[in-house]
Amino acid sequence: MKIDAHQHFWQYDPQRYAWITAELGAIRRDYAPADLQPLLAAEGLGGCVLVESEPSEAATQRLLHQAAQHAFIKGVVGWVDLQAPDVAERLAYYQQFSQLKGFRHGLQGEPDRALMRRPAFRRGIAALGAAGFAYDLLILPDQLGYATELAAAFPHQRFVLNHLAKPPIRAGQVAAWAAALRALAAHPNVWCKVSGLVTEAAWHQWQPPDFRPYLDVAFEAFGPARLLFGSDWPVCELAGGYAAVVALARQYVAALSVPEQALFWGGAAAACYQLAS
Repeated sequence: MKIDAHQHFWQYDPQRYAWITAELGAIRRDYAPADLQPLLAAEGLGGCVLVESEPSEAATQRLLHQAAQHAFIKGVVGWVDLQAPDVAERLAYYQQFSQLKGFRHGLQGEPDRALMRRPAFRRGIAALGAAGFAYDLLILPDQLGYATELAAAFPHQRFVLNHLAKPPIRAGQVAAWAAALRALAAHPNVWCKVSGLVTEAAWHQWQPPDFRPYLDVAFEAFGPARLLFGSDWPVCELAGGYAAVVALARQYVAALSVPEQALFWGGAAAACYQLAS
């Protein structure tokens, strides 16, 4: 099955979704399963992984409710406070939800760029591993070194890098990001989502060749078995839309073998998130 490994739903509220700034005004509205399902069907994708977009357990419960109502949602990546004293108890509670596959926190926006080094955060990661959940890394290039340290410290924890750590595509800078990404990819417990790239480029002027240097590095570093396609819908609506993101990925992976393409379009996601077949 072909899987979109990274997308979101939300009921827009200016307080709860303060990250949707005026610059992102085009997506200041509700997005629901009924909006995504026809997009998946049109592109031949059979399912998706629904990822948190609001740091609250109440939002995680809403995502789980949506997953229970819609069979095409194959997994959920929710939010929990990893630094909370009772995180192990919270994770034990969430083990009852078979569609909950992992958790994420917006590390990219944290003032403490080295938050991944905090003992409380690492206790949370240890609890995640004990409970069998994956952890999505939402970071920027300056945090790749800390993520590499984290992956080394927890070699049995499954980590999933979101959006290739948002490389500086608009600026056309590759070298420093590439070196840091390769260091992270050297750890076999890390997967990476090919997602969120169009919004790191010039939104209305990008061309497919703009992404090739970054995709070349990612595929060389991780290989198709640890790369997951993700649309980052509806955020991708800011810079081309769903069909354009799928077409961009299809064009790049067309040179891969059929088995390698199958890994990229779903096999890697199924392995990483332990999705039911």
